Amino acid sequence: MLRLFDVIDEANMPWLMAAAERLHTDFGAQLIDMVPSYTTLMLHYDGLQLSEAQAREYVLQALTGLQPLAIDDSGQRHELPVWYHPSVGPDLEALAQRAGCSTAQVIERHCSRDYPVFTLGFAPGFGYMGLVDPSIAAPRLATPRQRVPQGSVGIAERQTAVYPLVSPGGWNLIGRCPLALFDREREGYSLLKPGDRVRFVSVDHAEFLRLGGDDASMEPNP
Repeated sequence: MLRLFDVIDEANMPWLMAAAERLHTDFGAQLIDMVPSYTTLMLHYDGLQLSEAQAREYVLQALTGLQPLAIDDSGQRHELPVWYHPSVGPDLEALAQRAGCSTAQVIERHCSRDYPVFTLGFAPGFGYMGLVDPSIAAPRLATPRQRVPQGSVGIAERQTAVYPLVSPGGWNLIGRCPLALFDREREGYSLLKPGDRVRFVSVDHAEFLRLGGDDASMEPNP
């Protein structure tokens, strides 16, 4: 496990992706897997072909003289349509009240920036993104929901994410995305990858349905 930073920050990603690129090159076929996260890179290498001393040498070689990747070189940029509405985003109004603003302002602030994908986890294709505007940050729900619909868009602290599959979850739900973020037929399965950037785009109900969205309503968490 390589820890490159101590604090979560969007500025970490170009450095982490640059390190990942070099490590892939230096380890070559001896690298089994690499998992980027907010501040770390987890390397899984073949210990039968490579000693710990050799692995450390590769790591030092990769990190020497490292320069961050340009934003355009660190991954793909995705625009994800979202229907923001209390029927599919049952925490939208409560979050607006908490922030002291209107729901329209919450939506505007959520759509106002590109979010780097820090890491994938929790569920296949679940991309942890951030950082949201501090005014709309909100703690996880005290009682997680047992069933969060696929495509639900949520906020937890200053992170945001889209639930790629139906699952339990405790994030504040503010809308729903009609696109499939996880697909077994897609190469790599996940639409999002660490280092990618995401911009959320507000769409109306008709466009959401046209894109294949499921508008089944939800109740606010009790």
